[in-house]
Amino acid sequence: MIPFNKPYMTGRELWYIAQAHANGQLSGDGMFTKKCHAWLETRTGTHKALLTHSCTAALEMAAMLAGIQPGDEVIMPSYTFVSTANAFVLRGGVPVFVDIRPDTLNIDEAKIEDAITSRTKAIVPVHYAGVACEMDTIMEIAQQHKLLVIEDAAQGIMATYKGRSLGAIGHLGAYSFHETKNIISGEGGALLINDDRIAERAEVIWEKGTNRSKFFRGEVDKYTWVDIGSSYLPSDLVAAFLLAQMEEADAITARRLHIWQFYHDQFADLEADGCLRRPIVPAECQHNAHMYYILLSSESIRAQLIARLKSEGIYSVFHYVPLHSSPMGHQVGRISGSLDVTDDISERLLRLPLWIGQDYAPQIVRAVKEALGKL
Repeated sequence: MIPFNKPYMTGRELWYIAQAHANGQLSGDGMFTKKCHAWLETRTGTHKALLTHSCTAALEMAAMLAGIQPGDEVIMPSYTFVSTANAFVLRGGVPVFVDIRPDTLNIDEAKIEDAITSRTKAIVPVHYAGVACEMDTIMEIAQQHKLLVIEDAAQGIMATYKGRSLGAIGHLGAYSFHETKNIISGEGGALLINDDRIAERAEVIWEKGTNRSKFFRGEVDKYTWVDIGSSYLPSDLVAAFLLAQMEEADAITARRLHIWQFYHDQFADLEADGCLRRPIVPAECQHNAHMYYILLSSESIRAQLIARLKSEGIYSVFHYVPLHSSPMGHQVGRISGSLDVTDDISERLLRLPLWIGQDYAPQIVRAVKEALGKL
């Protein structure tokens, strides 16, 4: 049996968790949390990093920091996870769905300006599969229209755009450390604050709306409620697990890239024969091998291939149902222009297993080739 995902452990996770217990602090913002913050700030160049209990939580914090009010509009792709929209809808915001590019499957930067209105407050690019959006153009549009850019870099840890870390280019960025991601803590995330004007408020929101962090640094003589906020801190046990992953991030990424490249090389002949299309990674983007997907000729072929692989114990999956076609998307969002590419891609994309731990890729390649030869 080959599962779609299998969480990887480096070998130090349980030892670090034991150390957190021995230190006498299991709650948030302990020694391991601080070490994770330092790693993120050093590796990405962000002004300030804050661990959260999920990427969803990081996006919710970003919506608060953006000052989203009822009726404010936020531009984003429809081909993304529900949290991208939910974080802003919870504040009364209106997601405005824009089509994606047919090559990278990222938001089509050429269609963003047509979606801007007097109510637009932010742009949320989603770096699909750890491949960067066209961030220079997006940042230029945001500057011209005085908008915030909030990067949904849930899939983007250890990936770059023109040498800059994803999540650390816009005003705010959000990472995920869910067990399906490259670097994991089971559940977990981080908010990257790249604008020092909002760093202090981010810390307050993170600490349930209090200035508790200032108190522990000796900057105030007591802490109190000063702003809105919630409990976004993860346990230091979670941070302990995550630190063990961070310390091996380069090795983990290299091993994932090796599997990704094997798939890519092996499927070149099927692409030449018109059986599928492989991922496209622009030259200015260094991806992180978060996933390997193939685009098939039709939804029917995809369904048949999923079933065929499953019969051989190989679990492959399709990805998002576009948000604009969902019940809540109809209720709370609006569409800007045509979403033809989104609709088409979502029906044909298939994700293959990609995790480190055993040599399963050759078996999957053989199974895909045999199946497509018979479909």
